[in-house]
Amino acid sequence: MYAFKEKVTEKLSRFLADSPSPTPAQLQESPQVDSYSKGAKSLSSLFTFIHPSFPIKKSQADFKAVQSSPTRWRNSNCSWQSQNTDLQAEGIPRDECREPTIYNEHESPVSASSTCEPEMFEDAFEPQSPWKLMPNLTDDSSLINVELYEFLQASLPNIVKGCQWVLLYSTLKHGISLRTLIRRSADISGPALLIVGDRKGAVFGGLLDCPLKPCPKRKYQGTNHSFVFTTKFGAPRLFRATGANRYFYLCLNDLLAFGGGGNFALSLDEDLLAGSSGPCQTFGNTCLAHDSGFELKNVELWGFTHSSRYLT
Repeated sequence: MYAFKEKVTEKLSRFLADSPSPTPAQLQESPQVDSYSKGAKSLSSLFTFIHPSFPIKKSQADFKAVQSSPTRWRNSNCSWQSQNTDLQAEGIPRDECREPTIYNEHESPVSASSTCEPEMFEDAFEPQSPWKLMPNLTDDSSLINVELYEFLQASLPNIVKGCQWVLLYSTLKHGISLRTLIRRSADISGPALLIVGDRKGAVFGGLLDCPLKPCPKRKYQGTNHSFVFTTKFGAPRLFRATGANRYFYLCLNDLLAFGGGGNFALSLDEDLLAGSSGPCQTFGNTCLAHDSGFELKNVELWGFTHSSRYLT
């Protein structure tokens, strides 16, 4: 048996010695490289079976075959679904077949996980309510907005600046009556603002003194601190006493009016349902309302005090 193996080995060695070996260039260009590598592998396995100590040298084709062994690389042409299918075929659980995280060229997994957009901490902006913007008002107003409040606050006499605004009378709360307005004006002594509005959106009025004292005859009252104003032109506009006369305001049981000399700058009837306005010499004003004769929408009388009695 040993002699038979020696003979076979000797013949095969001669056969391989006589056969030309392909050059590396031929290995790269020849389409028969795969068949040659397969034959070499089969012969190597046969020699190993016949003679275990037979030296086996790996050919270049074998080395290339090892290098070209299938390896899964992550590239743009790779479909992850097909990889998942392969992994499941190999027995890997589905939960482990997760899509990998793609990092930038110059980014490491650690830096990528810790990189994030900087958080912007902005102060929460809470729109201020009209109540906070008009802190001196002790009650709500249907006629005064922030712009008018700041305008009137700057126009008031120094004696009442910084005081609390107290709502003495409102047609929405106390009914429609000039007599009720006059009666409630007695709660505070000092300057007071009469503010009215017409049906077309204009807000106007004037500064007078409280308490109101109706006179049996047409006798004007007040001082040169009195003024009239209007928002008919958009922004509030003020008309102070010109010094032409002393017709500041007139209070009767059935009439309340500002100014004189030609027309009343502002007059209200007994029921506080209608009024009139026109140019007058006392304040040098134009018509305060949209029309010389108008319907009243609301009437408010505001007094000023430092007393805590009226604070809410």
